[in-house]
Amino acid sequence: MTQALLDAARRFAETHADPAGVARTPIPGLTIIRETMPGLLQYAVNRPLVAMLLQGRKRVTMGSEIFDFGAGESLLITTDVPTISQITRASAGTPYFSIVFDLDPAVIEGLVMEMGAAPFAAGQPVRVDPTEGEVADAALRLLRLLDRPASVPILQGQLVRELHYWLLSGRHGAAIRSLGVADSHAQRIGRAVAVIRADFAKPLRMERLAEVAGMSPSTFHEHFRAITSLSPLQLQKQLRLIEARRMLLSDGATIGHAAHAVGYESVPQFTREYGRMFGLPPARDLKAVKTRLQAAA
Repeated sequence: MTQALLDAARRFAETHADPAGVARTPIPGLTIIRETMPGLLQYAVNRPLVAMLLQGRKRVTMGSEIFDFGAGESLLITTDVPTISQITRASAGTPYFSIVFDLDPAVIEGLVMEMGAAPFAAGQPVRVDPTEGEVADAALRLLRLLDRPASVPILQGQLVRELHYWLLSGRHGAAIRSLGVADSHAQRIGRAVAVIRADFAKPLRMERLAEVAGMSPSTFHEHFRAITSLSPLQLQKQLRLIEARRMLLSDGATIGHAAHAVGYESVPQFTREYGRMFGLPPARDLKAVKTRLQAAA
């Protein structure tokens, strides 16, 4: 099963991967990652997802916890949390391959209603475990649709739903289930996180976020930190800095333009906070990244 899944991912990625090694499929929420060398540190505030690693190795850090995993294992993220990740094993002869599948709360909610009462809990937001056979089988059949593009719009819905079903039925079903339980704390905080993501360059209005979550301000802050490990302001700051770094590295933006584009009024403040998050101030970080890329070329 693992080899067949790897072969299917390889066929699509070798044709469709962009220069960054990302192959976006026509199936919403399904992406294949291919990399031929160990990578730089990648900073992100992830949405809920499952990443099935097919070849190579990766390290993901959340707070003080470090997760190292390889082929045959899956990373599960059940809420919006900040992570630092790095591909640690990849080569031209044996590339890194993984399948990233976004969890869809709407699909989960429908399945939870049909599956009936069962425990749910937010629990640990990031975990790594062996990929379960039913999950791998559903993922393989989903990838095989990519070889027959005409089948994608007709069959993708039922296979996406099936993949969610097997994830819900597996060892981490209780954590995933919380995303689909109407009016659960996870679902309420998810609504507030969506607002922060959409408007991260604008000043935060805590009263509005609490209202979106349907909670009092004090209860909102308590549950927001418990679920995301951050305060709303910390989440906003990380989103701003991650987007600014992307603009600097990928778009060639100036430091001042990137700072103002993500909502900073003070470039010195942006520079200080950038350095605290990424370890170096913007100009030195850019230089260090370019040097590493040139050395690897």
